[in-house]
Amino acid sequence: MGLLMRETETAPCTVEISHRFEELSAHVKFENGAVIYPGDSVQVHGEEIMAPYGEVVRESRMATITRASKLERWWTRQTGDLEFMELCEFSFSEEILT
Repeated sequence: MGLLMRETETAPCTVEISHRFEELSAHVKFENGAVIYPGDSVQVHGEEIMAPYGEVVRESRMATITRASKLERWWTRQTGDLEFMELCEFSFSEEILT
């Protein structure tokens, strides 16, 4: 793979959407063992998945993985800590501000 070249691959996956009081989440598990690295992007194909409140929905889908170029991967690793620190500026608390 070149410095600016991107590659794509397809992979079967399972999408799990949880819409419960104790958990609101979405996860993608690649059935072929594919691993996502910094800078890569994933597009899951198919219609939008909606989980009714109180349920967990699992569906099999196909996904396209676009691998970051070497330059993009390097840049993501160099700047990733800065983006993480932006997230750290926010906190959630049960405390009421007066």
